[in-house]
Order: sequence, then structure tokens, then C-alpha cells
Amino acid sequence: MQVFKDTDAKPATVKDRPVAIIGYGSQGRAHALNLHDSGCEVIVGLREGSPTAAKARADGLTVMSVADAAKAAGLVALLTPDMSHEAIYESEIAPHMERGDALLVAHGFTVLYKRIAPAGEVDVILVAPKGPGDLVRREYERGAGVPCLFAVDNNASGMAREKALAYASLIGGTTAGAIETTFREETETDLFGEQAVLCGGATELVLAGYETLTDAGYAPEIAYYECLHELKLIVDLLYEGGLQKMHEFISETAIYGDLVSGPRVVNEETRARMKDVLEDIRNGTFAKNWIAENEGGKAEYKKMLDADLAHPIEATGKQLRAMMPWLQDAPKKSEPKAA
Repeated sequence: MQVFKDTDAKPATVKDRPVAIIGYGSQGRAHALNLHDSGCEVIVGLREGSPTAAKARADGLTVMSVADAAKAAGLVALLTPDMSHEAIYESEIAPHMERGDALLVAHGFTVLYKRIAPAGEVDVILVAPKGPGDLVRREYERGAGVPCLFAVDNNASGMAREKALAYASLIGGTTAGAIETTFREETETDLFGEQAVLCGGATELVLAGYETLTDAGYAPEIAYYECLHELKLIVDLLYEGGLQKMHEFISETAIYGDLVSGPRVVNEETRARMKDVLEDIRNGTFAKNWIAENEGGKAEYKKMLDADLAHPIEATGKQLRAMMPWLQDAPKKSEPKAA
């Protein structure tokens, strides 16, 4: 594995022209401020009436319409949610991109699945920090950084890779270390991780554990503590030091239970289902279904989400979290990853 650092980047390949940041959510704000503090001329492109325009101006940044920002910039970073890309790009960005310009995304979904199709004369690149926007900003401010992935889909100028690496360096990514990937690898692994492990897999495991205990007659409050609340302890240990650190900070009883019972829950059948999920991602079935769901008004999505939020664990959790004052100041809602 090659890790690219600050000395590998050539910031001038991006800094010589204005950079347009389209969207001012979690990632958009972090990228814009880090680029600005790295000496780039940054323009924030927002639709008329955007509620984040005042915030961007208060941060000292220039705000324009999306079309005007795209027209003025040499690199356009499209950092709005995936399902908004097609409409924004076709109507407000594409008409203003010229030969040698670059389009950058933080997740490859809409490029890989051809929801947007930049002209062949435009560089198409990806820079994906492996952390939320507030962390990207905080680490930059303390002189560190969050690791990034970067990739090239189209190298029209002959300098696309250099632009991607430069952009990663300007937001702090090469201070921590940047790794080169492809649009397909970034997109497919990201979707798989969300569905099979981080979101779908983890939440279904939590709900199944809660239901197993409550169905057996245990109190829902106790089931909540054991199957959801304490998950943060384990995730934090894994995040900080992998399996080794987790094993150092849990009891031998817990380690023994992990080793003998973990494979009984996540077994060959589970792995086969994971392979099914991955195959749906790789052959385009998931993207096709998700795009169709959006275009159809998301009725089934809303139905499934409502059912998820109606699970009894939600009512139990709401009561118990009220007893935890340290949670009251926590953010109520996270920005979409690519916003």
C-alpha cells in the first residue's frame, strides 16, 4: 500500500484557479474552510434561498449561485447529497464547465452509475475523507488531518491525478495520508460497508438481540443497555485500536464469549447473505432500485423507515437516554455524508 503525504502533492495545480464548493453541509463547509485557509480562492455555490448561505458568508466566504460559481471556477466540488447531483449538474454546472476544468465528488455513486456524465474534456476526480466534516475541520485546525481516498475517472487534462492529490492535501488529507483507489472500488465498498456492517448489519443485530432478550422475558430496559447502549464502548475500542485494544479492555469472560459465540451468530449463512448484498451492489441492482425509489417518490422507503422507527427499542431508548445528561448537548441530526 502506498500512502501519499504532503510532499507528494502539488497544491498549485488546484490553487491557480478558484475552487467552487457546491453545497455547504458537513463536508462542504469543512472542505471550503480548509481550502480557504490553505490559500485557495473559494466560492460557495448555493441555490437561491439556501438556508446555509448566511452561514457561509458569516464564515467569510464568497457565495454565488451554483451556475455562477461553476462558471468562475477551475475545479467544481459537487458536495450535495447523491440524489441531487443529476439535476444540479445538468442544469447548473455542465453548461459552464470548459476544457481542462475538473469536477470533484466525495463519493463515486453518481459517476459510477452514470447519473451524471461530464463531457470528455473535463477531468473527473474523487476525494473522500474518511471522517465526518466536523472532524475534517477540527483535525485541519490542529495541524493534523483525516486520511483520504482519491481516484480519477477521467484524465482529460493529463493532470487529473495531480489535481485530486492536491485537493486532498489542501483539505488536510495528505497530512494524515491519502490512498489511491478507483471510483468503482470506493463506491462499491462504501455501499457494502453501510448495508452489511455499519448501518444495516449493525442495526439489525441490535434489534435482533433486543427482541431475543425481551421475547425471553427480560426487561426491555436491561435489553436496551446490553444490546444498544454498550455498543458504543466496543465500537470506540475497535476504532481506537482494533481487536487488540478491545480485548485489552474487556473481561476474559467477554473475550471467551466473543470467541465461542460470535461465529455462531455471524456464520457461513450470514457470509452468504453478505455476498448476495455485494453482488447486488456490483451488478447495479441496488443502484437501479434506489434510483427508481427516488424517482417514484420514495413511498416504500418512507414505509420501511417508519416501520424501523416504530420498533419498541425506540420508546425504551428515549426514556433511558433522558437519564443521560451527557447526551443532551449531542448533535440532534447529522448532515448527509456528501453534503
